Amino acid sequence: MEIRGTGSYLPGKIITNDDLSEVVDTNDEWISSRTGICQRHISEGETTSEMAAKAAVAALEDAEVSPEEVELIIVATMTGDEAMPGTACKVQKEIGAVHAACFDLSAACTGFVFALNTANAYLASGMYRNALVIGADMVSKVIDWTDRATCVLFGDGAGAVVLTCTDKKGYRFISHSDGSMGNALMLEHHYDRNLETEQRRLSIEQSASSKVSMDGQAVFRFAVRRVPQVIEEVLCINGLSREEIGCYVLHQANQRIVEAVAKRLKEPLEKFPMNLQNYGNTSSASIPILLNELDQSKRLKTGDRIVMAGFGGGLTWGASIAEWI
Repeated sequence: MEIRGTGSYLPGKIITNDDLSEVVDTNDEWISSRTGICQRHISEGETTSEMAAKAAVAALEDAEVSPEEVELIIVATMTGDEAMPGTACKVQKEIGAVHAACFDLSAACTGFVFALNTANAYLASGMYRNALVIGADMVSKVIDWTDRATCVLFGDGAGAVVLTCTDKKGYRFISHSDGSMGNALMLEHHYDRNLETEQRRLSIEQSASSKVSMDGQAVFRFAVRRVPQVIEEVLCINGLSREEIGCYVLHQANQRIVEAVAKRLKEPLEKFPMNLQNYGNTSSASIPILLNELDQSKRLKTGDRIVMAGFGGGLTWGASIAEWI
């Protein structure tokens, strides 16, 4: 497959660390020194599907591909507008991709990498020729804004790529999961309740408990161990060395995690671009948003090999390799 175009969308409202200090016991120095995050974009009324559609339109325009040419839409998200219809179907309707098969994929912050790997399998099989892969999350609606351990970390946004088939030899991708560690990062829902008999209790409990919960230290240890491992793994199965990689596009969760991964790989930090200082952790959107920024700034040159690596709830992690065209 080839990445033909990239696009992203960020809501207009910006919440700085100083803004957060007015509603929770924190301050700019505490947040920035521990995470590298200075601000985040927060949706005001826009839905996840609306953000995803705007990122998709930008990617299609960049790729010079019409919506009617898209045959597959995969949206990686854990914060869809509804359980049904899926976010991908709502994007299809919004952009007019009338010939596309559509479905959502839920793998939290690793979602975009998993969706990319999934789309690649469809394209490699010959089933489709053009695909639209989107990472979109509105984490602000599932955050406990009184919990400084989590509310300072996340932001909203969407990123998208257009993929097309190619006759060139492709790269093999890697995906992993460890369900035994699932409690380290959770977002509960209440679909298992009988709405007819428990409606009142549902409304009370949902407002209190449908929020992201995280064991920060466990997630940090997991990320700094597993991400370098999966990068080494994906390089090994593709017969590539670290010296042949021009750029590592990692999930933008925490500056300390990115720095630790660079150190363990013995690679210069300059090969690990970051934009989390401006957007926070945008979950499945973080990698395609960063990819779009690198594309727009012309940092990526034809022939550059890039590694995209994600990690998040599940727990899940994975890595992909692409050659920039």
